[in-house]
Amino acid sequence: MNQFRQSMYDLIVETSTNLPADVRKAIKAAQEQEDAGTRSALSLSTIATNIEMAECNVSPICQDTGMPTFIIHTPVGANQIQMKKDILEAVSLATKHGKLRSNSVDSLTGKNSGDNLGPGTPVIHFEQWERDEIDVRLILKGGGCENKNIQYSLPCELEGLGKAGRDLDGIRKCILHAVYQAQGQGCSAGFIGVGIGGDRTTGYELAKKQLFREVDDVNEIPELAQLEEYIMKAANQLGIGTMGFGGQVTLLGCKIGVMNRLPASFFVSVAYNCWAFRRQGVVIDPATGAITKWIYKSGSEEPMKRPAQKPETAVAQGGERREVVLTAPITEEQIRSLRVGDVVILNGPMFTGRDALHKYLMDHDSPVDLNGHVIYHCGPVMLKDENGEWHVKAAGPTTSIREEPYQGDILKKFGIRAVVGKGGMGAKTLKALSEHGAVYLNAIGGAAQYYAECIKKVNGVDFLEFGIPEAMWHLEVEGFAAIVTMDSHGNSLHADVERDSLGKLEQFKEPVFK
Repeated sequence: MNQFRQSMYDLIVETSTNLPADVRKAIKAAQEQEDAGTRSALSLSTIATNIEMAECNVSPICQDTGMPTFIIHTPVGANQIQMKKDILEAVSLATKHGKLRSNSVDSLTGKNSGDNLGPGTPVIHFEQWERDEIDVRLILKGGGCENKNIQYSLPCELEGLGKAGRDLDGIRKCILHAVYQAQGQGCSAGFIGVGIGGDRTTGYELAKKQLFREVDDVNEIPELAQLEEYIMKAANQLGIGTMGFGGQVTLLGCKIGVMNRLPASFFVSVAYNCWAFRRQGVVIDPATGAITKWIYKSGSEEPMKRPAQKPETAVAQGGERREVVLTAPITEEQIRSLRVGDVVILNGPMFTGRDALHKYLMDHDSPVDLNGHVIYHCGPVMLKDENGEWHVKAAGPTTSIREEPYQGDILKKFGIRAVVGKGGMGAKTLKALSEHGAVYLNAIGGAAQYYAECIKKVNGVDFLEFGIPEAMWHLEVEGFAAIVTMDSHGNSLHADVERDSLGKLEQFKEPVFK
């Protein structure tokens, strides 16, 4: 097994940088369903470009490489202790090389381990079987979509759908509600794995295991095959669309599994996964540790349809919304001229800021003057070269709603004019945008290579002690495109889409399966 560590490293790199063929096929089908020139069409074009860039650059598709989760089947007698050591070394090396972001954080101190190793990380599940080969599956599921996982205990009352009972129709309602509640915060259009039954722990495990199924397979249980087909049709009538911008495609795949339960418990567990559906697997020779087969077809076999022009330009020419170029520092007058739907092209300085920085700024001064500037909700993948200079390897937006308790206060305190993120923010931030004169710009979630190319220089960094994802990076950007989804006049595309999708959800209130 002297080649096992290298095989695990190769598996990590392929999973992080090259989206499998079945996932690409589903995204291409979504592109064909969306109307040209819409916000969702723009998003899907950007996604397609990003997928190809990640493969070409051998860099992370999305900067949030999540919690690496391995599911391994081994023959009787395989040395699982040594295999685990090799996996840990491969994870650490992949992090060092920028194929994984350092995501392992001490839950008590907040300290980042820097190598993705620590209690509970990565997740490794072993199971013996009677075959001679070793089967290793890996999924990289980012925090944004992980936060939209949800578990229901039947019977329950669901917004827009009423009572969900302990039957197939109650399960149907839970799954539809799970898609609705995710909105654009989980980087829709997405995939869902559903676990019916079990206890609270095994239900979620079953749900995540469904994500290892092929996108186009058919459930061997007839009732579940029918339910999967129904959910795909119904969910795509909710109008949530890519990134929550509204549109024809909200769900790209639905896979459902079932297990026994206790009489007193009836759980429906839903694992939501973003469009950047990074999972891959290999078959390993138990004698040498070498890869003998890749389980999912490589993305190289399913090239994406890249647009002939930059997506933001295509939207502007399509006449749906106008395009505005801004260079920081930005004035209040410039901000007040923007409306929801405008495409903004940012040039000049930009500063990253996530959870740790927002918490810090509530009670402290900023190390730099933020008046008129842009805060980017982003935890990039960064590497330092031999000369000590930092380089951006991946830099897509993180989910913004986590900063809702802080954002409005920080906008006013420091004079920030624009916030860039994904998924939108809530009523407190919307009120602050109006009072202060600022906007929220929605970048395309998961498009880490697309946006990294817009970053021309790293001017500096503060709070590196927070860890690379949480540090405040001083960036110089050029041609950074995002869409105004919350403006300074009290308008929010996110609130509009959520309200409209709730109305559409209510049409599925009546029983379907009896």
